[in-house]
Amino acid sequence: MRTFDLTPLHRSTVGFDRLFSLLDQVGNVDTSTTYPPYNIERTGENAYRITVAVAGFTEDDLKIEVKENGLSIRGERKSETSEKSGEVLYQGIAARAFERRFQLADHVEVRGASLANGLLHVDLVREIPEAMKPRTIAITSGAPAPRAIEAKVTEAKAA
Repeated sequence: MRTFDLTPLHRSTVGFDRLFSLLDQVGNVDTSTTYPPYNIERTGENAYRITVAVAGFTEDDLKIEVKENGLSIRGERKSETSEKSGEVLYQGIAARAFERRFQLADHVEVRGASLANGLLHVDLVREIPEAMKPRTIAITSGAPAPRAIEAKVTEAKAA
């Protein structure tokens, strides 16, 4: 894979540090980690849902954390030695610990999470602040508006 030197861009830009760190991370993505599988879907104009397949995990086994535009989902099953009553002949259900990270865009907030039927649903909403929403600016003509001149009228005395 090619690598790009972003040093010249660092010298001529201000405030784009996060963008450059994201570009650096793109080349460092570990594609061998596919566990657990997940979906990202758009549920509305500014609403999203991440669904992670976490079969066998309970709410106590999962931890969701949001920090600096990053969402981290961790799962670690507690040992269940007391529940095993027989010998396992084949184990196809993965029960290993995992950590799945997602990079969130600016102004995306986590609204909630739910666990149902082995699927963890994390609901996200993008809320743009009023100051950043587009607004219409009225255009005025270049000619100044006429001004009325007020003056007192005094009567001249006849001599």
